[in-house]
Amino acid sequence: MPKALYATFEVLPGQEETLRQMMADLTQAVRAEPGCLRFVAYTRADNPLAFHVDEIYADDAAFAAHIGSAHGRAFNAAIADKVVGGGSTVYFLDATER
Repeated sequence: MPKALYATFEVLPGQEETLRQMMADLTQAVRAEPGCLRFVAYTRADNPLAFHVDEIYADDAAFAAHIGSAHGRAFNAAIADKVVGGGSTVYFLDATER
């Protein structure tokens, strides 16, 4: 069963362009992961400091591999001093259709 989630974080003022480039690099790496079905980063239309990442992985194993990836760990460490609260908030999703 696919693993769906979204992650959100708010960038500290002045870090917008840095985070945009970091997200572009991360997006390329994550989309190349086996089992990544969707990885799309957005900024909110009403708040360009608020990032939203829509993610779907083929299954729990694909998500576990994503979490353990070197590029994912490096990204999370690198954003610690660039986002409010030091990291992202992750929300796991369940499909309404079965």
